[in-house]
Amino acid sequence: MSRIRYYIFVFFVLIASQSYPQNKIEGDPTLEKNKVEVAVNNADKDIQKGNFYNAIKTLKEALVISENIDDKKGQGIIFSKIAKLQYNVEQTKEAEYSINKAITIQRNIDDKLNLAISRYTYGLINLGQKDYIKALEYFKSAKTIFEEENLYQLITEVTLSEAKANIGLDNLSQANSLIEKTIILSKQHNLTNLLSAALIKSGVIACKQKKYRAALSQAQAGSKIAKINGDLEILNESYFLLSNIYSEIKNYELASENLRLYIALNDSIIKIKNEKLSPEKRAQFIIADKDATIKLQADELSEKDEATSLGKLTTILSIGLITILSLLTLSLYKNNNIRMKTNNMLFKKNTELLTEKERAEIAAVTKTNFLSTVTHELRTPLYAVTGLTNMLLEENPKKEQIQHLKSLKFSGDYLLTFINDILQINKIEANKVELDPEIFNLKHKVENVAAALNNSALDNNIIIHTEYDKSLPEVFHGDQLKISQILINLIGNSIKFTKDGDIWIRVLKTNQNKGLYFIRFEIEDNGIGITKEKQDNMFESFSQGSIQINRKYGGTGLGLSIVKGLVDILKGKVYLKSELGQGTTFSIELPLEESKEVIKVKKKDLFKDAKDLDLSKINILVVEDNKINQMITKKILTKMKLHCEVVDNGEDAVDKIRENTYNIVLMDIHMPGISGIEATKRVRSFNKELTIFALTAVTLEDKMQEFDEAGFDDIISKPFKQEDFEKKLFSALLKNNSIAV
Repeated sequence: MSRIRYYIFVFFVLIASQSYPQNKIEGDPTLEKNKVEVAVNNADKDIQKGNFYNAIKTLKEALVISENIDDKKGQGIIFSKIAKLQYNVEQTKEAEYSINKAITIQRNIDDKLNLAISRYTYGLINLGQKDYIKALEYFKSAKTIFEEENLYQLITEVTLSEAKANIGLDNLSQANSLIEKTIILSKQHNLTNLLSAALIKSGVIACKQKKYRAALSQAQAGSKIAKINGDLEILNESYFLLSNIYSEIKNYELASENLRLYIALNDSIIKIKNEKLSPEKRAQFIIADKDATIKLQADELSEKDEATSLGKLTTILSIGLITILSLLTLSLYKNNNIRMKTNNMLFKKNTELLTEKERAEIAAVTKTNFLSTVTHELRTPLYAVTGLTNMLLEENPKKEQIQHLKSLKFSGDYLLTFINDILQINKIEANKVELDPEIFNLKHKVENVAAALNNSALDNNIIIHTEYDKSLPEVFHGDQLKISQILINLIGNSIKFTKDGDIWIRVLKTNQNKGLYFIRFEIEDNGIGITKEKQDNMFESFSQGSIQINRKYGGTGLGLSIVKGLVDILKGKVYLKSELGQGTTFSIELPLEESKEVIKVKKKDLFKDAKDLDLSKINILVVEDNKINQMITKKILTKMKLHCEVVDNGEDAVDKIRENTYNIVLMDIHMPGISGIEATKRVRSFNKELTIFALTAVTLEDKMQEFDEAGFDDIISKPFKQEDFEKKLFSALLKNNSIAV
């Protein structure tokens, strides 16, 4: 290698020491310019065919001719075109070098229009590298020139690119304004490819703003145009966007269909790119490029004055150097070939992994869809089972029937608990559980949970003990509902597996950093305990100690999995310590922020206040298509001494509300004709004040935003506890002074 370096050094010393009067092309400059134009046209044809490497090679040859005839304008244009192609084949550093050369040349010769095009290209390179601020600077400077020259296609392109940069910066309002301008310009000048791209980006913005109906409309329009144009990249983006939108609006069948279309088309696009931009082709391009350089050097050397001995020596050394470089290039090619084959193999594996990931996402969407559908179908008949059972128990059944009805009620409650646990696990696994922090008294919360479970404990002859660390404040800011769920699951678990024993609930301070406390909750029992081999899997879904334990003690095996998921969401940790026959201790460590606010507890007897209502003036409309559910709801309201009317579809409900006066409407969601959501939207168009409750079996957390947008005042989930149902109704009625006695 040292000898090679020596020859290279001698070569460049000799080259530097020579003067080359023959360097300047002695031919007709006009003919040379024609050669440049032909080369650029050939390169453009290669670009249209997707032969980017051939185009780069052709443009570099044209660049040499332009430099020889000192055509600065041509050099700037060619450098700009090369930069764009280098960026397309992922040669980012080379692209930045080329575009900077173009900008420097064009600035020096004051070629304003081509300088604007180069700046736009540089903006696209920065956009691809996610340097959105820098990209916008280049787009802005380019757009000014385009507008001066009335170049509408370039104006439309750069406006769309500005919108993409603003989407990247999450400036959705600005991005939306730019997209609207792009759509108008595209329609005015019949730029259908830009129109489809703009419509898709409009859908992306609407989706980010959770305006799913608008997003769907724009995505479908963009997809249709892209399909007509045969623009695979934009069509593929539309499939992915449509899949996301349908998933958000719970249309999982269409979400899965569009995701499948996206995967299939994406595979085709990747295959095409692999064929055109494969590592082997890149290596061939590098070698071909070097061969072209060597040939040009040889041509230049042959044109030198061979009369002098120094010139001959230079030629000999150059030929020797060319031979050495050729050998090195061949060696480099072989090494690159091996490396590229390995890279190809890795790329193929990565593509397979990506496909498997997307298939897993389809499976997850399908699973969520299945669970949502099944749980809804189960909750609807459960409403009838629990409702009728409660009615029969309250209507003086025969003595021998009471035990049967209680068993039926227990089975219904158990099935409802199981369904709710499945829904909770499904939401945790889908990352759909959100934090809802508020000010609460932790000590009272723990005591209330213990008191609520005390009756169950007494049934098993268990005494519950609570201990609260005196060094801990009582009022915190956090998600008290999730903390309650964790404690209920753990204490309920201890009650289930303990007989004639004790349960200790301890709340301890483990650390403190100013107002942030690290709190340890311990739930200890002296029950049956857990074997060592089972402890590692206790927090997995449907995991229980053994089949025998499941049969003896019951349970779904989801409680501890829910606990683990909620603890992770609260950024805490959970520990288990247990010995068979000696009992179990679950420890939860959670960070909680102390609150200095004082909680004012308002005690209000809602049912006592309800006596002030003139029930004869109250009229309730029940909108429900299921005959059994109609009967149950009407029976419950009659028992509450409330008058109600029943309709079985959304259209009739809207007409009834328009023609009559009601205090409350109980609206089912899934009905023939228009849904309860659509019916409520229609009612809100002419009556903003009427109290409307969604009486539904759907998964509430997944539909909360949709319910709010439709105009529901509150939601009552079927099957419900009658006490909760009565509280919500009386609370709503008490707000209306016109029906007071």
